[in-house]
Amino acid sequence: MVLPLEMGWRQLLFENWPVEPAVMDAHLPEGLDPDEYDGSAWLSIVPFANVAVRPKGVPESLGIRLPELNVRTYVTRDGVPSVYFFSLDAQGIASVLGARVFHHLPYYYARISLAWEDGRVKFSSRRRHPGSRPAHYEATYWPTGEPFSAPEDPFGTFLVERYRFYTEAQDGSIRYTDVDHDPWTLYPAAAEIETNTLWSAHGFDRPDADPVYYYSPGLDVVASRSNRL
Repeated sequence: MVLPLEMGWRQLLFENWPVEPAVMDAHLPEGLDPDEYDGSAWLSIVPFANVAVRPKGVPESLGIRLPELNVRTYVTRDGVPSVYFFSLDAQGIASVLGARVFHHLPYYYARISLAWEDGRVKFSSRRRHPGSRPAHYEATYWPTGEPFSAPEDPFGTFLVERYRFYTEAQDGSIRYTDVDHDPWTLYPAAAEIETNTLWSAHGFDRPDADPVYYYSPGLDVVASRSNRL
C-alpha cells in the first residue's frame, strides 16, 4: 500500500491559455468534462520545484528535491472542480519510476534546472524519457505586482483552488488523488519563454491567444494515495 505524500511546491509559474472547450474535450478521457471560465477551457504549463518530497510522517529533512514541469487543464466530475494532468516531467529517474509504478502518474524523465537569479527564476527542461515524444521548455519568469489571495479573485480561484487531480494510467484507467493545502497566494507575473515544444508533444496546436501569467512562491501540500475511479 502506497503511503500519502508530503511535499512543498515552490517558485511556480502558472502560464495559462484559453482554449475552445470542444478542443479540450477531445483530449480528455471519458467521464471528465472541461471546466470553463469566460466561456473557455484553459490549458496551463506550470514549471516549479518540488521540495522535501517524502511519505507522510517522515521528517522533512529526509525528503528529496524534484524540479518539475506540468502540462494540465481544468475539469469537473460530479460538480467537483479538479485538475487533469497530461504530463509531469521531472528530474530523477528513481522518482519518475516510483511515481509511474506506485502512484500511476504520467511522469517523464527530463533533465531540468531551476535557479533564482536577480529576482527571477530561470527554468530549463528537456525530456529524455525513452520512447517519448521530445519536449523542450526554457523560460525566465518573475513576479511583477502585489500579492493577493487566490480565493479573493475569481480567475485565481478557478486556476489554483482545486483539491483533486486526475490522470490516465498506463492501463487506461482513470486515477484521482486528493490534495490538502492552505489557500494559494499569487502575484501578477511576466515571463520570457525561449523555447516551448510541449504543445506538439501532446497533440495540441499552439494557442492563438496570449497567455495569462501568475507567480507563486509556493506552499506545503499533503497528497492522498492514488485511487482508481
